[in-house]
Amino acid sequence: MFKVTKAISSFSVDNLAKARKFYSEKLGLNVSEEPQMKGMFYLNINKDSKVMLYEKPNHTPATFTVLNFPVKDVESTVDDLAGKGIRFEQYDELKTDKKGISSGGPVKIAWFKDPAGNIISVVEEK
Repeated sequence: MFKVTKAISSFSVDNLAKARKFYSEKLGLNVSEEPQMKGMFYLNINKDSKVMLYEKPNHTPATFTVLNFPVKDVESTVDDLAGKGIRFEQYDELKTDKKGISSGGPVKIAWFKDPAGNIISVVEEK
C-alpha cells in the first residue's frame, strides 16, 4: 500500500515566522508555502524530500531529535553554523566535546535547537 508513495515528516513550532527565518537564513534551506494551507510551510530538502512545519499554539519542544542532516564533515559544519550564531548542545551522557560534537559511537554527531526548542542534528558517518 505505501511502497509507491512518499512520506512527509512534520513537527510543530511555536512561531512560524521565526522558524521560517531560521531554516531559510541560518540553515540555507528552501522553504515553500501552499496558499490554501495556512499556519504551515515546507522545508524542501531535495526534490524528493520535504518536511512540514506547522504552528501550534501550545507547542512543546520535542525531547528527541526531530531532524538529522547527514554531512560530509561535522567539524566544519559545526564551525560554519556556530559562525551564524547557532549554539550546539552539550551532553555529559553522550560525551560531547567543547564544540558539542560526540564521536564515541559509529557516527560523529552534534545537536542544536531551532527557535522553538526542537532538537536538530548534523551527523557524519565514520
